[in-house]
Amino acid sequence: MTFGKRAADIFFVLLFLVPLAPAIVLVAFAILIREGRPVIYVSERMKTPDQPFGLMKFRTMYHDDADSGVSGGDKSNRITKTGQFLRRYRLDELPQLWNIFRGDISFVGPRPPLRRYVDMFPELYSKVLQSRPGVTGLATLAFHRTEERLLEPCKTAEETEEVYCRRCVPKKAKLDLIYAENQSFCGDVKLMTATVLRKISLH
Repeated sequence: MTFGKRAADIFFVLLFLVPLAPAIVLVAFAILIREGRPVIYVSERMKTPDQPFGLMKFRTMYHDDADSGVSGGDKSNRITKTGQFLRRYRLDELPQLWNIFRGDISFVGPRPPLRRYVDMFPELYSKVLQSRPGVTGLATLAFHRTEERLLEPCKTAEETEEVYCRRCVPKKAKLDLIYAENQSFCGDVKLMTATVLRKISLH
């Protein structure tokens, strides 16, 4: 990550923190009152092919010790009522401001993968993770809804895994590499703006 991109991340975290602070507090209380503890869910993700970190999210699902892999239709019955709303507007990702401040991720970049997929596709992710992972990015904007449509009909963890590995990982990686080749400050601002506007348009 360049000094300029890191400086921009810190600037935007400080800029957004004040207006978003009330929403963060309200969401935390809503989860605590309606679903109980824990309020925050920490998922191991990869910053580089060999460097993990704890990605923070507001909890949107009931706990399952056997949980693994990405979320598909097989996990839909575990999503809480509050979690459905948070996921729709990506409010569950507000705690990731702390991850950005720490330098785990950037505002814009490839979504940080689970360790299992980095291990399954080492050559692919060795290229993708040359860019600092991000909250949003080209692949998130261009492919997120397609990914949801592909995974929603999956009824088992095995089916979700097969569809994700075969139909999602390669296409997302291709978009992530296109982003890496064309990354710029103005481009990052456009992707951040497009992410916010897309969520506003859902109201």
